[in-house]
Amino acid sequence: MKIVDKLILTDIAEIKITRVRVLAPLIAEKALPGQFVVVMVSESGERIPLTVVDTNQDKGEITLIFQEAGMTTKLLGKLNVGDSLYALAGPLGHPTPIKKYGKVIVVGGGVGIAEIYPVTKALKGADNHIIAIVGARTKDALILESELREVSDQVYICTDDGSYGKKSFTTEILEELLAGSLKHQAPNLVYAVGPIPMMRKVASVTKPHGIKTIVCLNALMVDATGMCGC
Repeated sequence: MKIVDKLILTDIAEIKITRVRVLAPLIAEKALPGQFVVVMVSESGERIPLTVVDTNQDKGEITLIFQEAGMTTKLLGKLNVGDSLYALAGPLGHPTPIKKYGKVIVVGGGVGIAEIYPVTKALKGADNHIIAIVGARTKDALILESELREVSDQVYICTDDGSYGKKSFTTEILEELLAGSLKHQAPNLVYAVGPIPMMRKVASVTKPHGIKTIVCLNALMVDATGMCGC
C-alpha cells in the first residue's frame, strides 16, 4: 500500500487534482474497469471510495486520481512517495459491462474524466467507436486529455470560461451531436460521469432518443458498504 509515484495534475484556485500510483498487487491483478477501492489514510480516518483509474499487473500497481475536497482527500494529498496508506480494500463494485456496442459516447466532467478513462479504454479495446466529450471549468483544470485522445476516435472539449475548446457545457455538446451529425446514427450507449446535475441532464437528453445511458453516483456513496447517502 506504499505510494510509488505522485503527480499533481492541476492546482489552481480551489481545484487541486492529484494522481498517485500505489503498490497493491492483489488489487492490480483483479480490478476491472468501473470498479473502485476503499482508502483509509490513517487508523482514525474515514473510508473513502476512489475509482481504479488504471492497473499495472507486472509492477503490481494501481492508479488513483482524486480531487482535494474534504479532510480525508486533503490528508491523502499530503502523503508523498514512500508513504503508505493505512488501509486499502478492493476491488469493489460491479465492473462496467464491456462489450461491442458499436458507437459509444463517453461524457466526463471535472474529476469525472478520471472515471470515464478506464471504461473508455476498455470499450475501445472491445472494438467500439468512441466519441468523447469532456469538460472542465477552465483549461488548466482539464485532466487526461492526451490519454483520452489515444483511446477515442473523436474528442470534443469544452470549458466553462472558453479558455480551451468550446465555451460550452458537455451536455450542450451532447445535445448538438444528437440533433446534428448523429441524428440518424444515434450511439448505442452513452456513459457519463461528473457532477450529479450534469449526469441528470445527460439522462434527460438521451431519454427521448431511447439511448442506453449509464452514470455513476459515487458522489452519494458514504463508505462503500452499501449505505448510500440520501
